[in-house]
Amino acid sequence: MSDMQAVVLQQPGGPDNLSVGRVPKPRPQAGEVLLKVYATAVNRADTLQRKGLYPPPKGASDILGLEAAGKVDDLGPDCRGRWKHGDRVMALLPGGGNAEFVTVDEDHLMAIPAGMSYQEAAAIPEVWLTAYQLLHFVGGLQEGETVLIHAGGSGVGTAATQLSRLAGARPIITAGTPEKLQRATDLGAVAAFNYKEGEFAQKVLDETNGKGVDVILDCVGASFWQQNVRCLALEGRWVLYGLLGGGSIDGDILSQVLRKRINLLGTTLRARSKQYKASLVKSFSERALPHFTSGGPIHLRPIIDRVVPLQDISKAHSCMEDNKNTGKIVLSVRDEDRDEL
Repeated sequence: MSDMQAVVLQQPGGPDNLSVGRVPKPRPQAGEVLLKVYATAVNRADTLQRKGLYPPPKGASDILGLEAAGKVDDLGPDCRGRWKHGDRVMALLPGGGNAEFVTVDEDHLMAIPAGMSYQEAAAIPEVWLTAYQLLHFVGGLQEGETVLIHAGGSGVGTAATQLSRLAGARPIITAGTPEKLQRATDLGAVAAFNYKEGEFAQKVLDETNGKGVDVILDCVGASFWQQNVRCLALEGRWVLYGLLGGGSIDGDILSQVLRKRINLLGTTLRARSKQYKASLVKSFSERALPHFTSGGPIHLRPIIDRVVPLQDISKAHSCMEDNKNTGKIVLSVRDEDRDEL
């Protein structure tokens, strides 16, 4: 088979511009694995790319999809023998995941934990590796510290809450519905505040006995900046990884950053080097992935809001943009009990 089904974007715009069509099947290059995709997922970055606001990195597939789970179908030249045909794996991708097949760097694959379905596995790579990166590679979270996690009901938010507890830290989250606040509490948040019901900054200060938080994971940006500065502890780390609330600030932010000696750290994952991603995958696989297997003192689990067929990609995008989901929106590509479509 020389072609495959994949999500197709006719032109930048709304969710209705997405459909499923036939496209050429990729071939693995040196050091790459061809993955037969059983499940993939939707991320906020996909909605931005659909609008023409977030192009894929140079050399990456222009098909949407930053993660996928499935079986190793083929190996490109110069692979080092870590993976073999039929291995159940999940992949961190720069693009291309919303398709029947995708190529991936062999070092960006992780083995699917025993007993985990492809749909559950597809909810892990992008958001869990993002959360792990934000907390540890960028934020330097330490045991005993307190972290404020915005969008606590999102895929990254639900992952970061659990990873914070795994690290021995105290997660506080913000979200916009009672259901998302309750889910965060169930996952281990020590406090959860509705940002629509008054300012969260004073509530965070009260929760921390006036000290403030050591780390903030911020995907909102401009609309939260004043409250972030207020509730961040002296010499705290403010990790900015999204701008859902805008990027233009009208106010004296720099003097406050200077006064509190705030470390303002901007980061993304998609455009990072292959070497950086390989290091991230390795660290996550060693320190976090074993906790997805039940039996340990802390059991990590991907939070899935819903599973929809790949053909319903436009509905999945609309759901995410309307903030209706708590956790991941997973796309089913193949029946888990069948290899054919």
